[in-house]
Order: sequence, then structure tokens, then C-alpha cells
Amino acid sequence: MSTTQILPTATRAKSPLGYGRLMAWLVARATRPETGLWLVIQIALLHAVIWTLVLINLKAAQDVHMDVAEAYAWGQKFQLGYGKHPPLSGWVAGLWFKLFPATDWATYALAMATVGVGMVICWFVALRVVDRKRAFLVVVMVALYPIFNFKGFKYNPDLLQLVTLPLVVLAYLNAFEKRSWQSGIWLGLAGALALMTKYWVLTMIGAIGLAALIHPERLKFLRSPAPWVAIATLAVAMTPHLYWLAEAHFVPLTYAGDTYSLDDRNFVIQLVLGYALHNFALLALPVALAALAMALVPPWWRLLLQNPLSIVTRAWARGANPGVNVSQALNVWIIQIIVAVGPPLGALVFSIYMKTDWGISLFFLVPLALIAIPTLRVQRASLFNIAAIWLVLSLATLAASPWIAAREMAANTGNTATYGARSELARELTQAWRTRFASAWPVVAGTMETIQPMAFYSPDHPKPFTPNEAWNSGLIAPEDVKRLGFIGVFDPTDGRLPAFEKWVSETAPNAERMVMTTRRFTGGKAGPSMTWNVYIAPPTK
Repeated sequence: MSTTQILPTATRAKSPLGYGRLMAWLVARATRPETGLWLVIQIALLHAVIWTLVLINLKAAQDVHMDVAEAYAWGQKFQLGYGKHPPLSGWVAGLWFKLFPATDWATYALAMATVGVGMVICWFVALRVVDRKRAFLVVVMVALYPIFNFKGFKYNPDLLQLVTLPLVVLAYLNAFEKRSWQSGIWLGLAGALALMTKYWVLTMIGAIGLAALIHPERLKFLRSPAPWVAIATLAVAMTPHLYWLAEAHFVPLTYAGDTYSLDDRNFVIQLVLGYALHNFALLALPVALAALAMALVPPWWRLLLQNPLSIVTRAWARGANPGVNVSQALNVWIIQIIVAVGPPLGALVFSIYMKTDWGISLFFLVPLALIAIPTLRVQRASLFNIAAIWLVLSLATLAASPWIAAREMAANTGNTATYGARSELARELTQAWRTRFASAWPVVAGTMETIQPMAFYSPDHPKPFTPNEAWNSGLIAPEDVKRLGFIGVFDPTDGRLPAFEKWVSETAPNAERMVMTTRRFTGGKAGPSMTWNVYIAPPTK
């Protein structure tokens, strides 16, 4: 009788799939210095692969987003700026598509590779603040944050900031701790890299500057060479781009002013409220799932009964918690509070069009800010629980993605912005140009939202040209457009059509004019039809 009771227990203990064995293995891998980094890299790689497949299924009936096609076009010519933005996102896209073809799946892989790298850097940031156990919990919370999965489907400067801004924070925490001139160089270079992504990162750089001034240990940092070397390094590293900016007559600033300045105060308030609610909702998911992971290992709820201010005060008074570097945690709390509150207040004061996407890069520190609360108990089992939640949800989304895509398409059958057949038009226009002129299609002209997909999907990848916009990307000169010839593509319902037709008449009076309509069929189901005015201008050479 005793034998029959002992054998099943022994069998369970030897099972490689046992809960306790898996938990012990994961915790050991996550907390050991020699294995922690490799485990995080493996999770980031798996995350990127799963969500690339999810996006391929979810977006099967859609063309890539305009921002993605734009980054591809920029990457065909390495410049110091591209009209609207600094050059880093174009450079990265250019390098990526030297290795991968210009296909939909490659753009989703680029987006997920970007967030995967960001996840690994967030882990390095966390290690400056908390122990390895907490750092692992942070990185899985980041993986559950929708910005790092389905909301991160479009590669653009906003998404690339999930790499460059964590690098800036990492460099700052390193400089704040070491206070050496070498750490100052790294901070300056990280700041320059971020600014070469998008000028919006000034919000994070400003928050870091304020954190350095507010922190109780500010004098130690400010008396060291680190901050001053960082400023000098940043200025030197940005000199080539600043030269380009002056040569381009500061056109990115013109673009920002023309595009995002508003006069309607009530509309500004609505946008700010929408921005706040949108980002709060996105953050709720990883926070709730992390709470669930810890709820399975009580008594996590005791923390909720304590005053957060008293927690910080007591922790500061008694010195560093074994699992939390309170001094560095204070830096993280200050930075996150400033970038959460500052931009919406700035939008209200200066009447700025506040896009929800601008929050993509500003809240990656929230998981770390929460896990760095000194009295929070992070038990070993919570690491396994949250990793299991992440994996199950990711695989479940992958399995459900074809069904989700079909439901979305059925509910939005007339949505031309999402399901319009721009890729089909690009291929038809390529054939039309080749038939007439027996050469590759060199230039596509029109508005950026219309022509960028042409540049991506056409096998000839024509250079995009926006004749009536001051922030033209600079990929081709106006005189070359006339010499090489072009195809103009314009939405007939766009109010800017008369100005474009005037430009066509002045530039190529003998251009052939026609109307073209296309429609995509996916899985036997028809998407909405789209109609464009098309202008084919022959080369003059």
C-alpha cells in the first residue's frame, strides 16, 4: 500500500514537465548572471517570431501602413534628414531591406525585431534599479504591453524610440552611478542617437535633465564630469544633422508647425483626454496581468493597504533594499512622472495636436517604476506565472489571428484607408510605365499618403516626390522629376487636387491623364474598390 503511494510521487518529481521543476529552471535561468541575458534574448526572439506571424495573419488583407512604406523609401538613399524627420529610422529600414525583400512580412518582422531589441535594453535598464528576479518580471511585463506586440505593427520613428529612449535612460543611470567622463560620452552618444530618431525625444531628454536637478544626490552628479561631457558629446555628434537642418531651412520644424498647431481649444482638450485615456488603457493590461501573476502567490494584497509615500520615505531612511536600488528607482519615478504629465500639459498650453501614437515611447518605464517599489514582494513563482501568461496569450492570439482578421474585414468592408488596393495599383502602374517607355518607373508624384505605397510595392521602387509640400523628403530633385518623367497618383476626393493638377500642367503639359480603379480579393472576399486620377508624364531626356 505504501509502495502505491510513493511511486506516483516519485514519478511526478522526475517529470521534466512538472510545475515545480519548470519554475525552478526558469527562476534559476532568470537570476543567474551567466544565463539571465541569454534567457531574455530567447524570450525576445520568441516574442518577435510569434508576433510577426500574428501580424502576417491579422494584416493579410491590408497593405502596409504608410509610415512603413515611407521608411522603406527613405532607406533607399542614406541622407542626414528626410524632410519631416531626422534620418535614423530611414537608415535602419535601408539596412534591413538590404537583407530582406520589400514584402509585407518583412515589415512586420522589422517592427517586431525593433520591439525585441527594446525589450532586451529594458532589461538592462531594470538591472540598474532592481535585482535580477524583478528585472525578469519587468521585461515580461513589457512584452505584455500592447505597444510591444499588436500595437507595434508599424515600423516608424515612434516605434524606433522603443530602442533609442531605453538606451538614453540606461546611459543616464550609468552616468548617474559612475559619474565619470567615459559614462558622459556614452550618455551624449545615446542622446544624439535618440535625437536622430525623432525630435519628440526632447521630452525624455528634458525629463532626464530635470531628474538630475531634482534628485537628492544631484550635487554629486553635477559636480562630476559626466553631465558636462555628455552635453559636449551630444553637441558634437549632432553637428552634421544640424548642418543639414540649416541647409534644409529647418523644414522639419515647418512640417511640425503646419501639421500639429491647432486653433480650436476644445478640440485640443478632447485630444489630450483621448491621449491620456488611450495610454492608460494600454498600460492597464501589463499591470493587471502582473498583478494576476503575483495574486497567485499571496499575500501581494498587503501592499495595497500601505501609503505609497510612506513606503518610499521608509525605504529611503533605512537605505537600499536588497532587491531595489532606491536612488536609481527615484530617478526612474521622476522621469516617468515628468514624461507622463509634461507632454499633455504642453499640448494644452501651446494648442498642439496630440497624437495617441506619441505615447508609444513614453511609458516603457511604467513596469519598472511599479516593480521598483521597495516593499513589493516578488516571489519566485510569480516569474513563472507571468511568463506562462505571456506565452499562453501570445500563442492563443496566434491561433485566433485568422478568425480575428476575417471578423475585422467583415465589419469594415468599405474602409478604403485600411483595405484599399494600393499594392495592386502600384503593380499595374509599373506595367503601364514599362510598356510605354521600356524602362524602370523612376518617380511617383502626389501626396505622401498616396505615393509611399507605390514606392514600396512597385518592383521598380520609384522615388516619391511631393511637389506641393515644403517637407519633401529630398530623395529626388525637382529638375530630375521633369527630366526622368513621372507617374502622378492622386485621390480625386482630395481637396488638394486642383493644386496638384496645376503642378502637373506646368511641369509636364503633355502628360497622359486617366482614371484607374482597383480592388483586392483576399480569401475569395472582395475589398473596397478605390479610384485614382493618374498622370503619366514621359521623360524629356
